[in-house]
Amino acid sequence: MLSINRLSKNFGDLKAVNELSFEVPDGEIVGFVGANGAGKSTTMRIAMGVLSASSGEVLWDGAPISRDNQRSIGYMPEERGLYPKMKVGDQLIYLARLHGLDKATAAKAVDHWLAALNLSERKNDQLQKLSLGNQQRVQLAAALVFDPTFLILDEPFSGLDPVAVEVMSQVLIERAQSGVATLFSSHQLDLVERLCDRVVIIREGRLVANDTVANLKEKGTSTFRLVTNCPAQTLEELLRELQIPASTEIGKDLSQVSLTWDGTKSQELLGQVLKHGQVLEYGPIVPSLTDLFKTVVQAPKEEEESK
Repeated sequence: MLSINRLSKNFGDLKAVNELSFEVPDGEIVGFVGANGAGKSTTMRIAMGVLSASSGEVLWDGAPISRDNQRSIGYMPEERGLYPKMKVGDQLIYLARLHGLDKATAAKAVDHWLAALNLSERKNDQLQKLSLGNQQRVQLAAALVFDPTFLILDEPFSGLDPVAVEVMSQVLIERAQSGVATLFSSHQLDLVERLCDRVVIIREGRLVANDTVANLKEKGTSTFRLVTNCPAQTLEELLRELQIPASTEIGKDLSQVSLTWDGTKSQELLGQVLKHGQVLEYGPIVPSLTDLFKTVVQAPKEEEESK
């Protein structure tokens, strides 16, 4: 398990990471989310030893992370770091051997991952001759080819077409099922919501949320919706009697009324509406991760610090 423990990183007067703490357990996919400049890449680079922390520490199974630990991590930086003029297969074998694989094992692993990522036909092509999406697939293959015990992926889905996104998603799911933990950042929040066991959201280097997607969405549920064929005038009278502030919308055919409100006296309102008509839809409006992200990122600092 990887643990980020009160990590801080200063660049002059800029505090890029500020007392950040969270964990990535074995076998989990954790989404690392924040606006541009929030400190995600800086945190990942510190974990990989590319940058040093100003304070705090990165732990591996409870002990300070070592170079040996870092060598067992499959790292995919946001900036492509492969050799553009080198053939795809040759450089993947080279990278696998740098991680200790013998030549035969490395060649077998390269063939496996090129096939898994639909790149077998590109094995003898120079990297620079591939599309940006295929270069991204090669970058992922480089992170996977030595069978890492942990993955740190910075914007792995950037520039991929829908087919490639699905291929890469399936790879991450299969790796997690085999016990490999993954920390990945992405601005594609629909993918984060679909793939991740847990989401860590940071703002200006500080932790503002760390929970499962389901729990985050449940906490963010504050609006109810009710659709009924109860006459609009009757519904308005009920709202006045119960003193419930709400917004109503009458359907185009005038036979349905949609009501949204903060959930106040929800059961009492439901019972009264049922006396005058049918309830066609009722329940909380569950926000998407995108909605939650906007709310958290745009929240005033004073509000965050009071939590």
